[in-house]
Amino acid sequence: MSPEGFDVRARLSEYSPRPRRKRVVLADRRGPHVPRVRVEVDEQTGALEGLVRDLVEKQLRAALLLSGVVGAVLLGLPLALWLVPSLGEFQVFGLRLPWLVLGVLAYPFLVFIGLLFTRKAERNEEDFLGMLEE
Repeated sequence: MSPEGFDVRARLSEYSPRPRRKRVVLADRRGPHVPRVRVEVDEQTGALEGLVRDLVEKQLRAALLLSGVVGAVLLGLPLALWLVPSLGEFQVFGLRLPWLVLGVLAYPFLVFIGLLFTRKAERNEEDFLGMLEE
């Protein structure tokens, strides 16, 4: 209440009534749509367990392989530069080789590996879904 004794909100609502709400229905909903593949995966039949295990193994194999490549390259380069110090003196575009390789070229390499892994993972999942639909 205001000091004069009347409610400002009540007075405003008298002069500007709220519009009535309308319910707009764009489509008839018959319940949540669950894809057939998801229902089959949720049921976990015996044959399906083997397919899921195979998918997980393929994904793990791809991840470990590409992680090994990243580890070998990114750890092998400093090791090579340490074992052959003359490589550290070589210059390309005014940059010494260690700075160029480890400071600049490492990032496109990591992006490339990430794209390879994503592509391989999607291919594995497409194969898995193709086996489910057969």
